Amino acid sequence: EDEYMEFRRSTLADVDDIMKIIKQAQEYLKSQQVMQWLNNYPNIQVVEQDIKEQNGYVIEDDGDVIGTVTLSFDGESTYDKIYEGKWLSDLPYGVVHRIAIHEEHKGKGISSIIMDNIVKMCHDRSIKSIRVDTHEANKSMKKLLQKTGFKYCGIIYLLDGSKRLAYERLI
Repeated sequence: EDEYMEFRRSTLADVDDIMKIIKQAQEYLKSQQVMQWLNNYPNIQVVEQDIKEQNGYVIEDDGDVIGTVTLSFDGESTYDKIYEGKWLSDLPYGVVHRIAIHEEHKGKGISSIIMDNIVKMCHDRSIKSIRVDTHEANKSMKKLLQKTGFKYCGIIYLLDGSKRLAYERLI
């Protein structure tokens, strides 16, 4: 791991950097025909809310923000019903949302470093489960989840009815 890399809570001073990374991710997903992160989501209000609730994090390399993620311990109502499968556990869980890496830093294992930090934060709170969902066409996210020990559990539906693949990892 690069000694200059720092994983930390995001602050309002990071909003522009985070939004830049999210916009890049939106363009990338669109180019891959992935119908995810459309219609002005995640937007600046979502990012500021994450920061206000202290659920937003960034990873810096030499002082530059190169990745962003949200980790919440408040549960996720859309996970209450899972179809064509089941969750690995009924344990309290952390939920990972909005993970994105700066386009110039993709393919360097930054997402895995972020996941390592998420595991550590869950561990520190004695949380033994992490859940996440993604679009079925989001190949890079599915690859990351496979690589970092997540198991496919079934299908969940977002509040707007969009279908997502649901994953859980026990730690």
